[in-house]
Amino acid sequence: MNTKVNLAGVELKNPVMTASGTFGSGEEYSEMIDLNHLGAVVTKGVANVPWPGNPTPRIAETYGGMINAIGLQNPGMEVFIKRDIPFLKKYDTKIIVNVCGKTTEDYIEVVERLADEPVDMLEINISCPNVKEGGIAFGQDPKAVEAITREVKKYAKQPVIMKLSPNVTDIGVMARAAEAGGADVLSLINTLTGMKIDINRRSFAVANKTGGLSGPAIKPIAVRMVYQAANAVKLPIIGMGGIMNAEDAIEFILAGATAVSVGTANFRNPYAAEEVVRGIEDYMKKYHVEDIRELVGAVR
Repeated sequence: MNTKVNLAGVELKNPVMTASGTFGSGEEYSEMIDLNHLGAVVTKGVANVPWPGNPTPRIAETYGGMINAIGLQNPGMEVFIKRDIPFLKKYDTKIIVNVCGKTTEDYIEVVERLADEPVDMLEINISCPNVKEGGIAFGQDPKAVEAITREVKKYAKQPVIMKLSPNVTDIGVMARAAEAGGADVLSLINTLTGMKIDINRRSFAVANKTGGLSGPAIKPIAVRMVYQAANAVKLPIIGMGGIMNAEDAIEFILAGATAVSVGTANFRNPYAAEEVVRGIEDYMKKYHVEDIRELVGAVR
């Protein structure tokens, strides 16, 4: 039984990874699960300089999920390189670095700095607000998606994953724009913009007013978008959005995802990603699937 998948020449022992921002860089979770069992660990967003993030409160629970407005708080690339890469290198898993920025130059600075570091892939978070364009996210304008992809690809030595925002009218247009810019892989979906109001305090549940909605509530939307993107481009896709168990993960794979990311589930169940790996293996045995690639995009 073969669970290996290939993403732009990078072979993962299985298709399961952790979604950026839900797993730190793995250290806190390593006390509970064996990172060697994961196909890859995707780090929290890394910027060229430390980001303080948004004011608190920054997280609120919702029906079937949560809203977060962390604001990509991170210690910056130098601390990440010195502290987190050496930790992850102790494990037999691929390292995918999520990169964030406020201008194209910010992204390029991180990508260039990581060029000679022992990381396997770069995931470019284009849901960041583009400060030069009045704060609209890079990922909400197809021309911006194509342009930033092309620029990042000029400087990247590792394969580039473009992480697409679902807060758009047509995900297929965005997928094709990233492909036109030279993306190697796509990952989707990032969080949907949401809001929660505390009726007793008559105030917003998070200080930022709006935040990113994640968890099971968004899964049907995510599966639909992965299916649409898979049918719009020829690139491999990492699917995510509300995966809580192996059944959810297999749904994404059948829709066209080559790999999957487990995110919000990690907060509720620290063992979630490892359980998804085992659950996929059990499913393959049950249905006599010899190679996981037989399942990718099997629903047409």
